[in-house]
Amino acid sequence: MSRIAYVNGSYMPHREGAVHIEDRGYQFADSVYEVVTVLHGSLIDEEPHLDRLERSLSELDMAWPLHRNAMKVVLRQVVRRNHLKYGIVYFQVTRGVAPRNFEFPANTPSSLVVTAKHIPKLAKPIAPGSKGLSVITLPDIRWKRRDIKTTGLLAGCLAKQKAVEAGVQDAWLVDEAGYVTEGTSNNAWIVTRDGELITRDISNDILNGITRRRILKIAQAQGLKVVERAFTPDEVKQAREAFISSASSFVKPVTEIDGKAIGNAQMGELSEVLLKGMYDFMETPQSE
Repeated sequence: MSRIAYVNGSYMPHREGAVHIEDRGYQFADSVYEVVTVLHGSLIDEEPHLDRLERSLSELDMAWPLHRNAMKVVLRQVVRRNHLKYGIVYFQVTRGVAPRNFEFPANTPSSLVVTAKHIPKLAKPIAPGSKGLSVITLPDIRWKRRDIKTTGLLAGCLAKQKAVEAGVQDAWLVDEAGYVTEGTSNNAWIVTRDGELITRDISNDILNGITRRRILKIAQAQGLKVVERAFTPDEVKQAREAFISSASSFVKPVTEIDGKAIGNAQMGELSEVLLKGMYDFMETPQSE
């Protein structure tokens, strides 16, 4: 079955989707994006993703390409036309097509691309006791507005490549003060020996992940002790558990950092509870 994409008002075969060479997303990474999980054909946490898109657009003084309700229609059409049951929908907004100048163009309509990807493994959670990710730590060289979800991801790509070359799955990035910010495309979490759930507090230093927000709500509903603060790689090495969160991974254990095993080097008890909570939430019919 051919994948179907949406490009600036038209649905077309994915392989035929294209934008102009002077689209500012291509020229400057002058663009923002979102990734929404699809489970049982439903968009998970769609409204928070659109809220964050709205914030990103506002922070960059970029116009919506469509009315919000029209955007929701397009997302559902892409899900339907791709017969997507388990996977993700990716949508990207750029400032549009204009001659290559650094200043913002006047009266240029924004561009919108929406694609879908099948990920069958999303149908079932990670098995308890399964081996998790190994990560290395690297300096965080990204720009200072990581709270805006832009397509300027080269620094993350460089870190991910270094991780692959080191024989591990990801990198946890460390700021100039020696604290973990996040992974290359995910939020970072630890569980202390005392059972505290720790994740970095919200600022311009990290992206406030939609899955991160959902996990915080699940943890609070479970009565878990949650602390939002920065933590060091040494704290990770001493932690009982560690994991990442993202729209496509939900809760995935991190069992080794810089060659040192974390906890018992398997998915921890609290991580398992939170992953089950995520699936329980996602199995609940999503409001339209």
